Amino acid sequence: MPTATNGDVSLYYDRTSAGDPHAEQVVFVSEAGLGGWLWGWQHAGLAGPFETVVWDLRGTGRSDSPPGPYSLEALVSDLEAVLIDCEIHTAHLVGCGLGGAIALVAARSSSRIETLTLFGTAARGDEYDLEPLFAPSDDRAAIRESLETALSADFREDQPDMFEGIVDWRADGDADRAGWEAQLAALEGFDASDWLIEVTQLTLVCHGGEDDLVSPAAGRDLADGLPRGEFVSLEDMGHLAFVERSRTINDRIAGMLEDESPL
Repeated sequence: MPTATNGDVSLYYDRTSAGDPHAEQVVFVSEAGLGGWLWGWQHAGLAGPFETVVWDLRGTGRSDSPPGPYSLEALVSDLEAVLIDCEIHTAHLVGCGLGGAIALVAARSSSRIETLTLFGTAARGDEYDLEPLFAPSDDRAAIRESLETALSADFREDQPDMFEGIVDWRADGDADRAGWEAQLAALEGFDASDWLIEVTQLTLVCHGGEDDLVSPAAGRDLADGLPRGEFVSLEDMGHLAFVERSRTINDRIAGMLEDESPL
């Protein structure tokens, strides 16, 4: 089981190798409490042309769960540890919610970050309402109910088998209550409004039009505050839009990365 170490914290990651040794590196950063399953569709869909890395935040899944609260700086340091262990010198980050906030801070502070793709992300911690997304791993009814806040009604009705599969993955790989609360603490006091101008990487800010956890207006404000931000509204989709329309999202991410790749 591949792991990176940050101090005394062990961080699990899964890496797919590309056929081309010069392939671009794409690293995914998950939403609070959600395991690496979250990026399964992108992890597999982008592998080949790109090298992809999915990891569990501290407090989630197969990574260690030290006592909280966690700071954004600690989570960004964890990301850096994963990049170092994978010998990744420059990475394209894809993040959701808390993962998007981690990606923003990393882009500001690290020379390793080349582009950002952010889902359901805002510039301030008080614009996140992630509590409805938590559910105990042993309560499948609660997991289903919590997913109603993150996935559109159309998706839940049209893809019942996939929806039940997500319930299974959440029961197996998500954070417990202590890990969840420790991660959410990282958003307390988070406010990037005054330093967004310093994030000069090309940034795609994608937001589901039916996102009930982070307002689409907050996503648009984030894109407007970034020097190279572009806002993409994903109509009729929820917070986890990249799960609902994975092929469309994968094509968009791949297109952006190919445009950014050196000729």
